[in-house]
Amino acid sequence: MAFPLEIARTPFESKWDYRSAFKRWFDLAFTVLSLPLFLPLGLLVALLIRLDSRGPVIIRVKRLGRGGSTFYKYKFRSMVLNAEKVLQELLASNEMMRKEYEATYKIRNDPRVTRFGRLLRKISLDELPQILNILRGEMSWVGPRDILHSELAVYGEFGDKFVTVKPGLTGLWQVSGRSRLTYSERVRLDMHYIDHLSFLLDLKIILKTIPVVLFGDGAV
Repeated sequence: MAFPLEIARTPFESKWDYRSAFKRWFDLAFTVLSLPLFLPLGLLVALLIRLDSRGPVIIRVKRLGRGGSTFYKYKFRSMVLNAEKVLQELLASNEMMRKEYEATYKIRNDPRVTRFGRLLRKISLDELPQILNILRGEMSWVGPRDILHSELAVYGEFGDKFVTVKPGLTGLWQVSGRSRLTYSERVRLDMHYIDHLSFLLDLKIILKTIPVVLFGDGAV
């Protein structure tokens, strides 16, 4: 599998260690610069969610963080109320759907997704509240896709490496095909990102995220 975004570390990055020091400053600076755009957009999305279906506008989902810690990721609600209960009922009654979920932790044409939620997911606007997680230091703008604790077993020997960095709002998986990729390809992309993490790579991924979001490339 080709990785077109590979960028070697520069001497400056090697000396000042972007990974452990400046990546956090980059996250904060990019957040401040993006708020004038994302804040009014977020308010509009919240209003449309409220008009479309009953339930909270923002939900919290438990995820695995750096160092194996647990944090709650914020998302705009794109599913019906009691989505977890509905999921268990679907998996118990539909063997094909259960196998799909066990393999990818996703369901294509998920019946739990609301009308407006389907659009939100297509253009990734359901992820917008994760800016709060970035401000709290739980996530980064760029990093591996966040996972459940139970998913770490899928990473096998790479599990220890996965938890050395924060999950990202965007990343190589999101700009390389998203749900068109197999889970093993996603793991390889995550490991590739961790091995080649740099300021230039983060910047390039952010720039590539823009057309992916606008055209809904690879969304379920």
